[in-house]
Amino acid sequence: MTSPRFRMPASAVGRVRRLAVAAGAGALLASGLLAAPTTAQAADGLDRQALRQSLDAVHEAGMYGIYSEVRDAAQTWKGASGVADVDTRRPVRPDMVHRVGSISKTFTAIAVLQQVERGAVELDAPIGRYLPDLVPGERGQRITVRMLLNHTSHIADYIGPAFPSLLEGSGKSLDDNRFRTFAPEELVKLGLAATPTGEPGAAPGSYSNTNYVIAGLLLKKVTGTDAERYITRNVIRKAGLRHTSFPRTPLIPGPHSKAYESLFGWIDPPRDYSVYNMSWASTAGAVVSTMDDLNRFYRALLRGELVGAAQVAEMQKTVPVLVGGASLAYGLGLYSLDLPCGRFWGHDGGVFGMGTQSLSSPDGNRQLSFGINLMKYQKIDENGQVVPSPIDYALVDHIVVALCGDTAAQAKASRPQVLPLPSDTLSAVVR
Repeated sequence: MTSPRFRMPASAVGRVRRLAVAAGAGALLASGLLAAPTTAQAADGLDRQALRQSLDAVHEAGMYGIYSEVRDAAQTWKGASGVADVDTRRPVRPDMVHRVGSISKTFTAIAVLQQVERGAVELDAPIGRYLPDLVPGERGQRITVRMLLNHTSHIADYIGPAFPSLLEGSGKSLDDNRFRTFAPEELVKLGLAATPTGEPGAAPGSYSNTNYVIAGLLLKKVTGTDAERYITRNVIRKAGLRHTSFPRTPLIPGPHSKAYESLFGWIDPPRDYSVYNMSWASTAGAVVSTMDDLNRFYRALLRGELVGAAQVAEMQKTVPVLVGGASLAYGLGLYSLDLPCGRFWGHDGGVFGMGTQSLSSPDGNRQLSFGINLMKYQKIDENGQVVPSPIDYALVDHIVVALCGDTAAQAKASRPQVLPLPSDTLSAVVR
């Protein structure tokens, strides 16, 4: 499984361990990827030729397959480029069902905020009020619900303890856990047992999947319903999503691509992990969806159709949160990204072999959602630094073209300033 051509130098081990532990249920964090906003505005309409060319460029740069949907008000463009299966050469399609990883966090945050609206949960109440046995003692009294949702709890991520080979430059844990069922409580205990990343509430926050597994257990406590079932009924169905779910088996329901994981060349050639027990991701990252459903979802959220305006405003109160080596403006299950043509809201996600990003303008009119089927395709240099791939630059171009328009001067002006970050950005690590 480990590439015989790659040997990590001892000096690089510490950095790679930090990258790996920052890993797991999310990817494609674009914080810091793009230049700050200028006075330019998003282009009106969709340049379909430019979208097609920028999508094909991602495949030509080395991505196995990518599918994308772009919306501008009532206009929609869908495209796909590359293959879903490298052996049969089966092509990818725009409507494929895809594991969306940490985009699941937006679904979970909305469900919690629905309970805030109903008065069953207080955002600034200690989690120990609701789950005293799960998060006991002083920690349970100091960490609030808000701190879980904006990653300022400083509870460590469980990914490292659950997938220990990631700390050693090996993909062995991925195979060991392929059909293992993790209970949510087990994942939380792993995170709580690890060294905290800071004091509760301290800025910057530290991204941790453990926070959103606790949020799922909070939902179960206050609703009396399994969290995944509650989210399905009150978020997924309320948004009118037809191809979004928490799968109950290791299989992806519906037409889908394979999911190829390279793990920085440690798995060579990349291995397919499309059949996988996703209990390890739970309410932090187990959702599957389509690009069309994701655009529908974020439009419904930003227009106040899933929670009221007051709760959307709470979601958009951001704090700096560290993910690997990057910092992003993170709210409650949502982050903001400043592009050359303005501010966009959304999330990204990454699991073994699949990455996703979904971004929307504040009014929900201009949107992009795309999925890729090869992860951690970059290499690590002798200093333990993740080396950006041509794929990263091509993905950034597609983002700018989709949301700002190819003919806008700021799109080309931003590209020399773009440098994908060695975090989960554009699938650089497993989060």
